[in-house]
Amino acid sequence: MRTTAVILSGPRDLALGNLGLKAPADGDIVVQVHHSGISTGTEKLFYTGTMPPFPGMGYPLVPGYESFGEVVEAAPDTGFRVGEFVFVPGANCFEDNVKGLFGGASRHLVTQTSRVARLDRGAGAEGALLALAATARHALAGFNTALPDLIVGHGTLGRLLARLTVAAGGKPPTVWEVNPARRDGAMGYEVIDPADDPRRDYKAIYDASGAKGLLDQLIMRLAKGGEVVLAGFYTEPVAFAFPPAFMREARIRIASEWSPDDLVATRALIESGDLSLAGLVTHTRTASDATDAYRTAFEDADCLKMILDWSAEA
Repeated sequence: MRTTAVILSGPRDLALGNLGLKAPADGDIVVQVHHSGISTGTEKLFYTGTMPPFPGMGYPLVPGYESFGEVVEAAPDTGFRVGEFVFVPGANCFEDNVKGLFGGASRHLVTQTSRVARLDRGAGAEGALLALAATARHALAGFNTALPDLIVGHGTLGRLLARLTVAAGGKPPTVWEVNPARRDGAMGYEVIDPADDPRRDYKAIYDASGAKGLLDQLIMRLAKGGEVVLAGFYTEPVAFAFPPAFMREARIRIASEWSPDDLVATRALIESGDLSLAGLVTHTRTASDATDAYRTAFEDADCLKMILDWSAEA
């Protein structure tokens, strides 16, 4: 079996191509992807060639770990039926010496059932956002964690963190955003320019921006015993001045990617209506326009989330 997929052959060398797929093994299903998302975090780093050394990385590769589509092949013992819709967080299913470290930007995927999550087919393009929403949930969940009273960055991850905080019954957080064009779209919380914020007593600050050199500024905004949560991805060493952090007895926590439990919990929040994904997908392109779509996703500040539509591909 062969499929159409996005192939990143090297930094800024991206095109649509045709690849062989590995034959399904026991427990595998075949998914025909309808929509896949483009990550402006990790995928951008691969696209620009700035990703730090990471196990399994290298070119050529199929990017993407946010795919939503229809099961088109499933053995009876998999527990899945043809026609069901699922979210797939990428797949390592390609031949032709192409790496599948992520592997979600493809018309067809072969994947273990343990990696997918059922979703209603009506989710459409928003179905590709499940992993990002689960990543936001992972940052908030766990032992002895506090809901944010300040979130830095009103991109897709920042909006999800804010919406989840409100859904959890927390006090609506303040959100910082330096780009005026991104201050719209708040749902039950306030978005402001950090220059207009006089507060110095935040108990939990979540950085969703990934911006370098920000940690000292955030520590100065903490109350004593407060916490800074690094929820973005940082390509450069993260450093801070010790005395201000010492005086505040500050804590610094790194939030990693979602776990299977986060995926289950986030899906339940979406299905119950407690978490809305509305307004997060701002741009959609056909898969045949992938080259332009990736550039727009990474270079256009007005693009919150770019989705590839695979419906026209064989």
